[in-house]
Amino acid sequence: MPSFIQDVLSYLNENNDDLSRLTFVLPSKRAGVFLLKELSPFFAKSHFAPEIFSVEEFIEELAQLKSISNTEIIFHFYQVYKSIDNVQDHDSFHDFLSWARILLHDFNEIDRYLVDPDAIFGYLEAVKDLNHWSMMRDQTGLVKNYMRFWKSFKPLYKSLSESLIENGFGYQGLLYREAVNNLETYIEQHSNRHHIFMGFNALNTAESTIIQELVQNDLATTFWDIDDWFLDHNTHSAGYFIRQYRKRWRYFEGSPFYWSHDHYRSKKAIHVIGTTKNIGQAKHVGDLISKELKQQRDIKKTAVILGDETLLIPVLTAMPLDLQALNVTMGLTLKQIPLANLFESWFSLHLKKSSQLYYRDVLELVSHSTIRSLYMRHDRNEADQLIKTIKDKNLTFIGLQQLIDLAPANAHLTALIFESWENNPEKAIDNILDLIHMIKSFYDEDKEHNKLPLEFLYRFYQLFNSIKILMKDFPFIDSVKALQSLYRDQLNKEALNFQGEPLQGLQIMGMLESRTLDFETVIITSVNEGILPSGQSAQSFIPYDLKKEYGLPTSREKDAVYAYHFYRLIQRAKTVYLLYNTEPDVLNGGEMSRFITQLEVDGFHDVRHEIIQPKLPQLFEHEKLVKKGPEIISKIKSLYEYGISPSALLQYVRNPIDFYAKYIVGIEEAEQVEEIVAANTLGTVIHETLRELYKPFLDKVLTIKGLEDAKIKSSKLILHQFKTYYKEGDLKRGKNLIILEIAKQYVSKLIDQDKLSIEAGNKIKLLGVEKSIKCSVRIKGVPFKINLKGQIDRIDDFNGTTRVIDYKTGQVSSDQVEIVEWADLISDYKASGKSFQVLMYAFMLNSLGMIDDPIEAGIISMRNLNSGFLKFAKKNRKGRGAIKNSIITKEILKNFEIQLSDLLGEILDPEIDFIEKEI
Repeated sequence: MPSFIQDVLSYLNENNDDLSRLTFVLPSKRAGVFLLKELSPFFAKSHFAPEIFSVEEFIEELAQLKSISNTEIIFHFYQVYKSIDNVQDHDSFHDFLSWARILLHDFNEIDRYLVDPDAIFGYLEAVKDLNHWSMMRDQTGLVKNYMRFWKSFKPLYKSLSESLIENGFGYQGLLYREAVNNLETYIEQHSNRHHIFMGFNALNTAESTIIQELVQNDLATTFWDIDDWFLDHNTHSAGYFIRQYRKRWRYFEGSPFYWSHDHYRSKKAIHVIGTTKNIGQAKHVGDLISKELKQQRDIKKTAVILGDETLLIPVLTAMPLDLQALNVTMGLTLKQIPLANLFESWFSLHLKKSSQLYYRDVLELVSHSTIRSLYMRHDRNEADQLIKTIKDKNLTFIGLQQLIDLAPANAHLTALIFESWENNPEKAIDNILDLIHMIKSFYDEDKEHNKLPLEFLYRFYQLFNSIKILMKDFPFIDSVKALQSLYRDQLNKEALNFQGEPLQGLQIMGMLESRTLDFETVIITSVNEGILPSGQSAQSFIPYDLKKEYGLPTSREKDAVYAYHFYRLIQRAKTVYLLYNTEPDVLNGGEMSRFITQLEVDGFHDVRHEIIQPKLPQLFEHEKLVKKGPEIISKIKSLYEYGISPSALLQYVRNPIDFYAKYIVGIEEAEQVEEIVAANTLGTVIHETLRELYKPFLDKVLTIKGLEDAKIKSSKLILHQFKTYYKEGDLKRGKNLIILEIAKQYVSKLIDQDKLSIEAGNKIKLLGVEKSIKCSVRIKGVPFKINLKGQIDRIDDFNGTTRVIDYKTGQVSSDQVEIVEWADLISDYKASGKSFQVLMYAFMLNSLGMIDDPIEAGIISMRNLNSGFLKFAKKNRKGRGAIKNSIITKEILKNFEIQLSDLLGEILDPEIDFIEKEI
């Protein structure tokens, strides 16, 4: 089937038009490239090519103004805003950016649709007067400022338009209005020029006025690409605009309408495919292209249309390796380029109001792949050393000189990144450009593999360099915050445009880039409600009813625009794939577009639905399972010979896989900076403090005087221990300061508890403090001795009873050191873990003959000090009224030994796998 462009050219050629003397005006530059390709068969010998304009280029010629860039217009607009006399207390540039883009969009729409600005702004001002407090006698300053804001629109519009025209520039809408104003002069000067407008659909008022004037003067012919089905059905949104033109344009009352056709109803294979998330769509697009290549179809006749243009990178990544060529007919917004995150992180670091640098900001920057590569020196990367030192020393806040000392070979780079910008936007821009040059030098060392990164980098260089130039002419950016706001604004507006061979390979484009182009196979992504069509997404200061009154486009018109492009792509296609996201998210509900439902209602095509599910691996009954081969058994034996502690055994009871990872493989948790003092660090500090305070009492009876002296020393000693174990972490503010005071209270209250006990007539003799012990045991079936080891926090003689005490900084209650069934010791970590630990200490001490009967073992909980010494107890049953035995007898130790032997034997048994438990 001939394409729309081929049909138009054939018609013009058959009607004896000299194609080389025509002026073609098309919706996009890309369409012009395809037009040139299709022109070549119509010339037997060399000819000058006809004039070919995109509509934007044609409007520029008419207006005799240059289009102004997204960056420049903001500076010009702010200059105009600052010059308006009736605006008091002008917003800062940073605040101005929050509403300027919205107002510029409204100005643009007003101009493109040739709306009288005085009328609409006057109407809008009156509406706001009625809605907001205009009848109030005493208006507050807030109300007055609010009303002044709305009243400023008219003078802002007028001043901006005059300023831009005076300088020979214009934003898009202003170009359109000036083009209409200059139309009469253009017609007089180009009376021998014949224009061919082709492939247009949703014309704004300015475009409609220009085309109608040209056709009325026999200077133009319009060719529409519309199907009879859409044109003849008054409710079909795809024909919404062209139906109005055919009905309302006076030209068509006596002149033919070119063209409507009947392509849509021809049979097509339409595949509606639901996939999970955007990444699922991108992956399936790659699979579909692979299928096209295997079937040896002409890939130039295939197009991938991205309903959501943020899918560009995932789709490119998913393309098959045997795809020889592709052409990307769209831009990649700067926000999607990885470098954008680097500069955003850099801004965030320098906007923190602190004399020192926050470690997270530092790590985020030096860990960025681009910055990390700059720290490479020969075979050593100083970024790794810098990161390791920050974690090892627990540096929460770091000074610039300290960072330079940590990476001396990269002192210049470190200073460039971390030296304060002093809230000076000029210094910030200079530093950013210096870093860009430094990155470029690194990329230049291997240009062949860094072509794309260099393109990304150059686009950011253009952005920041243009801002620097504009800052000299418009000195409005007075802070780094304002510079960051402008940078963020530009990220969404500026794009990296791809350049390639447009007529070769697979075509990847956005919906608007597909105008006038036809393909045999079409793949459209993100055909979800809320994306195609997009719905009410554009921000505006002009309310809906006012837009309707003045003929400005609303969400209905925007939906009709996308309906036309969607159905036009399908008209001449043979095979169509419509992909949509099945998963609900914040922006859309996982619902396929109404366009798909309309296709089914029309009933002309074979519409097949399919849900593509990702291939999931078969799940085992247990998430993780490790069999004990000879090497693992050998490591367990080595661990037993070296010595195994109660904490290691309890790790196995809690989760065998964690025991395997830590004690067999030797995997330790990754070291992190403790921004807030961790529970284990607090525990270590308290244990070490108590060891130092009670060590002088070893083998002595505690006295009130001695304890009072220890209490006086405690605060200083706690601070010393924090500096040892929390290293250079900050204890002077926030939660850490509170934790420091809590630690002091814990130690102080424990000393007070011992004092009260002595005052009550009890005699306490200290037998051991943080005592390390080791003993050997034999178990049935194991031919070697197993060494047990541990460190007991405190052993004392309390009125003739030996107590084995373990300190816990967390909350512990009495029921957590009591058991009913002996088997619970090695099967229920939560219920019996603390009982197991203190019993194992008692068992080891007894095995070594270091303590005499009677024996008690238990916990002192720092968060439950009022409960005193929580003794281990064996209960005869659960519930109230149970008989408890807290004296550790030989029988109790024998029963514990049985459980201990079973546990040690289970760990060593090659037939029992390490199996992950749910925690």
